[in-house]
Amino acid sequence: MLSCLVVEAISVQFVTSVLGLDWHGSAKPLPDMGQWLLLALNERLPGFLVEVLRAPIIGLHHYLMLFIMLGFSVLFGCVRAPGLALGARYLFTMGVGRLLRVVTFLGTILPSARPWCARARFRVPDHPHPWAQKYYVPYSSDPSAIARLLREDSAYDQAAEYPAEYVPNWGRMQFLANFLRPVDPNAANFKEESWFNTLKRAGGGCNDLVFSGHILVSVLTAMAWTEAYPGWSSVFIWLLVAHSSQREIRERHHYSVDVVSGIYVGILLWRTTGFIWSAVDRHWSRGVDLELTQIEDGLAKAAKDADLDKIRVLVEQLQSLRQGKESSQPKKSEPSQRVLWVFGGSILVSTLGLVLLAFSWTADG
Repeated sequence: MLSCLVVEAISVQFVTSVLGLDWHGSAKPLPDMGQWLLLALNERLPGFLVEVLRAPIIGLHHYLMLFIMLGFSVLFGCVRAPGLALGARYLFTMGVGRLLRVVTFLGTILPSARPWCARARFRVPDHPHPWAQKYYVPYSSDPSAIARLLREDSAYDQAAEYPAEYVPNWGRMQFLANFLRPVDPNAANFKEESWFNTLKRAGGGCNDLVFSGHILVSVLTAMAWTEAYPGWSSVFIWLLVAHSSQREIRERHHYSVDVVSGIYVGILLWRTTGFIWSAVDRHWSRGVDLELTQIEDGLAKAAKDADLDKIRVLVEQLQSLRQGKESSQPKKSEPSQRVLWVFGGSILVSTLGLVLLAFSWTADG
């Protein structure tokens, strides 16, 4: 999960910086019928309902808190153990979704629905990256140049003259300068930043990122909740997802296509990982059935031999295996109550501590 987030952060910085700040300021937002629909509903719906739709009822950190509550509800007997397996599936699915998102928005760069965003949040050059200078700028507006490019299938035009790229001294992370594109601190009158500060300062992209990461998190939370608590509480979570979706479009954080694709990608990814996890469960179940068959054969043989001690041992093993099958977790040995309390307490304290640290360290986005 952490590796996926690092790759995503570098990619978000790159797709924003590769075309330069001048392009972000001049590129017009794409026409979005979802935005038009919400504006039209504002004119026709009752005022109080419009205010409910505009209200920030739930945010990204709330969905993460719901996920933490879901995993630890095993302690209260509300969700079938193990809760850490549910958390592992959640994080694994989110990591795969993040990588798919990176591949998607790196493929085609779309202008932001908020044209002022890039210049307000990023310190990157105004001019495009050398790659964009050669392969995009000469063919971005002239139809005849595009037609010739299609015929020749080769970048034939010479790139215009632009300022040289600034090369910072980042040591082993020097290769990141080609992706993060920092500006010369002497020309911009500010202190030179490390690669890490350059990466984390923006706190998100300023061109349209297909699909919405916020919606992916909310949908995965709703899918996990639906699997654990199928009922009215799940319906309420999905209503919150719908509210978050329309707010993403209403506040122009994303286009409608980002929200819609984020919803069905989240659902499909959760179903796919469910196939992986259920295959593991079936494999363990087959092993338990084989052990049950062996114990039953041993019981039949011990009964013929009138071996009461052997029968007592096999019956205890049979009961232990049946209980383990019902709880869907194998039981090799019974740990002491003290060990259980120490293990559970350490997991609880460390996990909640990491969650609080994550919320505080990422409070700026």
